[in-house]
Amino acid sequence: MYRRVFLTTTVLAAVTAMTGFGLNAQELPKLEKKETYKVGFAQTESNNPWRIAQTNSMKAEAEKLGHQLVYTDAAGSAAKQVSDVNSMIAQGVDLIFLAPREEKPLIPAVMAAKKAGIPVILLDRSVDPSLAKAGEDYLTFIGSDFVEEGRRMAEWLIKNADGKTKIIQLEGTTGSSPANDRKKGFDEAIQAAGGFEIVASQSGDFARDKGRQVAEALLQAHPDANVIYAHNDEMAIGAISAVEAAGKVPGKDILILSIDGGKEAVQAVVDGKIAAVVECNPRFGPKAFETMMRYANGETIAPILVNEDKFYDASNAAAELANAY
Repeated sequence: MYRRVFLTTTVLAAVTAMTGFGLNAQELPKLEKKETYKVGFAQTESNNPWRIAQTNSMKAEAEKLGHQLVYTDAAGSAAKQVSDVNSMIAQGVDLIFLAPREEKPLIPAVMAAKKAGIPVILLDRSVDPSLAKAGEDYLTFIGSDFVEEGRRMAEWLIKNADGKTKIIQLEGTTGSSPANDRKKGFDEAIQAAGGFEIVASQSGDFARDKGRQVAEALLQAHPDANVIYAHNDEMAIGAISAVEAAGKVPGKDILILSIDGGKEAVQAVVDGKIAAVVECNPRFGPKAFETMMRYANGETIAPILVNEDKFYDASNAAAELANAY
């Protein structure tokens, strides 16, 4: 609790300490209309297929349109990602695409770009709305509705549980918007339905091996658990190994639910090891650069641009497998 309070205080101090401006002291930076742009893309990490697919989409679209892309990989470090953004500012990029690792620690980066007159577009993860606002401090957020993803997964479970009601939840990176929101949407729907119990909920940091380790420990602590809801494919695939190591059959003894929709996870649905997957579309390139150009052309940009996400279960996984990333 002390660390969380300290972190929030530190972030607020960093924001307000920036000479000559506060949260709303400047208007949103403009973007001059040009043929090509030098743009930054501050990626949070590249340790899973979803991130790699997102990065490839951004790079491919930049190359297709003739823009210069300054790409950085924070390797899972919020501190490095702030440094990466500061480096982009020093290089004089025209606009920054930022996939913030966590909601609060990236606020100083957003505000530093604003102070430098560089628009920021957030991709797939957002920042704390009490500290920075779309249309004022950054241009817009492009991504999925994470609360809705969690809700859709809960609604599927409610209809298809077949008596399986004791749930282990493998949460994503602590403090990240997808982890916060996927938990919120799922928990609220499950609690409203009644008859279900979330027996344990712990972070697996969106990582396969960490998800496996956490799932193994929680299955030992709660041997009666018969549902595992993972906030992403990597943890869900790790959970398959944990279930098998416990001498149980994934998809039969324990339902495994996931979010992301990578090809490996959709194949696991085809194989019956994962019951259902809500897609989180990683193909950001076209919409990201289209939004940048619309802004340069003087169009009004909505504060949130929502990607459309598919849903995979036994009814369509085989037919949709080729379309998964």
